[in-house]
Amino acid sequence: MVSRPTYGVHADLNVPVETRDGVALATDVYRPADPQSGEPIAEPKPALLDRTPYGKRGRMERHGEWFAERGYVVAIQDCRGRFDSDGDYYIFANEAEDGHDAVEWLGERDYCDGQVGTVGTSYGAWVQSALATQDPDHLAAMFVNQGASNGREATFRHNGAFELRWLCWALTLGGGFAERALDDSSIQQRLANVDVREVLADGPVHRGQSPLRHVPEYEEWLFDIAESGDAEDDLWQSPGINFERFRDESADVPTVYAGAWYDSYTKATCDNFEELAAAKEADHFLLLGPWTHGWNAYPLPSWNKPYSGELAFGEAALRDYQETRLRFFDHYLKGEETWSDQPTVEYFRMGATGGAEAEKDQKPKGSQTGEGRLFHGGRWAEADEWPLPGTKFTKYFAHGDGTLAPEKPDADESATTYEFDPKNPVPTLGGNCSSYISYEPRDESILEYPLAERKLLDMTGRGGFDQRTREDTYFADPPYRPLEERDDVLVFRTPPLSEAVEIAGPIRVRVFGSTDAPDTDFTAKLIDEYPPSSEFPDGFALNLSDSICRARYRGYRDHPDFVEPGAVYEFYMEPYPTANVFGEGHRIRLDISSSNFPRYDVNHNTGGPLYGDREYQVAKNTVYHEADNPTHVELPIRPRE
Repeated sequence: MVSRPTYGVHADLNVPVETRDGVALATDVYRPADPQSGEPIAEPKPALLDRTPYGKRGRMERHGEWFAERGYVVAIQDCRGRFDSDGDYYIFANEAEDGHDAVEWLGERDYCDGQVGTVGTSYGAWVQSALATQDPDHLAAMFVNQGASNGREATFRHNGAFELRWLCWALTLGGGFAERALDDSSIQQRLANVDVREVLADGPVHRGQSPLRHVPEYEEWLFDIAESGDAEDDLWQSPGINFERFRDESADVPTVYAGAWYDSYTKATCDNFEELAAAKEADHFLLLGPWTHGWNAYPLPSWNKPYSGELAFGEAALRDYQETRLRFFDHYLKGEETWSDQPTVEYFRMGATGGAEAEKDQKPKGSQTGEGRLFHGGRWAEADEWPLPGTKFTKYFAHGDGTLAPEKPDADESATTYEFDPKNPVPTLGGNCSSYISYEPRDESILEYPLAERKLLDMTGRGGFDQRTREDTYFADPPYRPLEERDDVLVFRTPPLSEAVEIAGPIRVRVFGSTDAPDTDFTAKLIDEYPPSSEFPDGFALNLSDSICRARYRGYRDHPDFVEPGAVYEFYMEPYPTANVFGEGHRIRLDISSSNFPRYDVNHNTGGPLYGDREYQVAKNTVYHEADNPTHVELPIRPRE
């Protein structure tokens, strides 16, 4: 049985923790206390460390109290240069060393038994992996929820393209809560009045001209990330951003890598588990649900939602986030048998039907919920490793007639050409998105409108969405229509499936393409295409995962290598892993284009600066589906049950 809430809570707030370079990091410490007197107990207890850039009070405070009531010391710390902590902030620059010093400080307190576990989601997961590269002596276990692996490959940048969520984050949750902005209300007001949608719509911003010029240290790191693509830049080699580079020297402690199929860190979560589980002796676990990215709900993140975007899964999808973490730490820090039956890999099979879990919902797959969502359903499954044993990686090839099939094309010459206008990009409709946010329009009658009171608007949606624009789709102009009707979206689909097809694992796409420009992008999107029904008369084109490849960095190049106009190249992409059952009568669909905005920045096709180009060029891009250049998607097919 997991630890029960038998203690009171004693809190010491804003305790300064000094780092190796003398910077004081403000830390709130919650300790188990006598429930009657409120005095902290004398017995040392295992400790949990949560480091955050979002402020350690409010929801974080409640997390601290929750674990302290159950017999843990909990330290919640503002990251360097954020809220109450001293020092200058440059994203992830100091998190490895600061995290190490915080673990060692906590482990040496007389109220700690010498064991320190770490927790945190999103940024709070980044900082865990960062400190693990320093292998602190007192680090005993980690629960890493929705974090990065290699920031250049798939988080800050994605196969060469810039994920614009970091621009949105810097303008809202980042710069708005910088020390300079917190100390100067006029700066906060300027940032509170920024409409990120207008910033994105006006094209790339520039140093010294962005809204972040009022907090120049934030503008500096944002543009460093946006403009730098060379793998040898110190930025991409640091232990705060590239954990892959430090695998060998990283801590060897029991770790859970938790994530979600519609999270912005799905690939990184799987990469971390796959590589570290093989390299380390300690127990490692992978836990993947059907959720989206999330950290701001108490007491649960996105795990407490039975839906992702316009897609519903039913009650089977729910998991208790706090209880799951408690079971893990009770086992590895307290020696209880609370995690001994946990499978090495546990994942949610989206779209799977049947079984006791599915029967709870009493709703057929493909029906409409009361909220208007498509009921996709699903079930949990277990495995011993990742990728899953028995997986058959199967190629589905694009053909000139628009079909997608396991048979390789035999045509000597077959290709489709479209025009990619960077001023008219394909709009993002859900997917593995997070932080694509803007503040709601300010009421002009209110003179003072603090950032903390502003509502955030989601510009892309998160999760599964029918791939058609509608009136509330940002950056989409009328007439509103399915994306497949655009001239710059190529669609390849299987015939209706005669039997269900299940996939679970990594996905690979190879687009054989050419362009008349010195640089361009190719995108790929995997879709589960529902047939028309009475509740969805136009069917439902359900996005599962997507990716992008910038031509100059094709093949994960370390340095830019511009293409020769007209020459055929292979553009390799890794859409984020997923687990889904394509039902009987559905179609497996692959959409190929050259933009997905604002999920990724738009290539101007000129070969100019990686970010910030002021010139635009319409590119003629060609996708080949012929014997020598067979564009295809490789799917991780699971054996039929």
